[in-house]
Amino acid sequence: MALASTKFFTGLVLVGLLLFLPAGTIHYPCGWLLMAVLFVPMFIVGVLMLLRSPELLKRRLNAKEKETEQKKVVALSGVMFIVAFVVAGLNFRYSWIAMPTWSVWSAVAVFLLSYIMYAEVVRENEYLSRTIEVQENQKVIDTGLYGIVRHPMYSATVLMFLSMPLVLGSLPSFVIMLAYIPIIVKRISNEEKVLMSELCGYREYCNRVKYRLFPFVY
Repeated sequence: MALASTKFFTGLVLVGLLLFLPAGTIHYPCGWLLMAVLFVPMFIVGVLMLLRSPELLKRRLNAKEKETEQKKVVALSGVMFIVAFVVAGLNFRYSWIAMPTWSVWSAVAVFLLSYIMYAEVVRENEYLSRTIEVQENQKVIDTGLYGIVRHPMYSATVLMFLSMPLVLGSLPSFVIMLAYIPIIVKRISNEEKVLMSELCGYREYCNRVKYRLFPFVY
């Protein structure tokens, strides 16, 4: 509980600093909007996981990657987020590119729908972890969203991450966040190598479910 609370409030403060300091003001409506749609659902999901599946919450809080390739992926993702948030604040401060209100609220809808998808993945997969690992007695999950694509959690995060800069009303940040696509493809490539070699039945699962992120795309 203490670790979960610490990480939550640290993330809240860090994102706030990355947005409002470059903006030069706390009167950044889209900044507050993102804070709300990002941290309110996160708090709710975290509380539900704590009550219903504390072991899963513990695994989700473990972010220490063992794979060298995954450490690089995590580092690149961190840099991408920092740059995208800072640029969003600067975009608001200097009025570089203004986006219409309807696009911001459309992005909010996409973000919330992808968060619901993320929550469903958490419900379906009791082995879900933030690190690439095969757990004791782990089985291949091939029902629900896992029967459509092999990595529905990453599908949800792609939609979430690409909608976040649009919630902030920052087209330059959206361009920066497009870097997440090759980053997540790299992560998936390494993850599947580990799963195929260590998780019984995963290779057969890949033969049954052809697509990794989005049906008929990838």
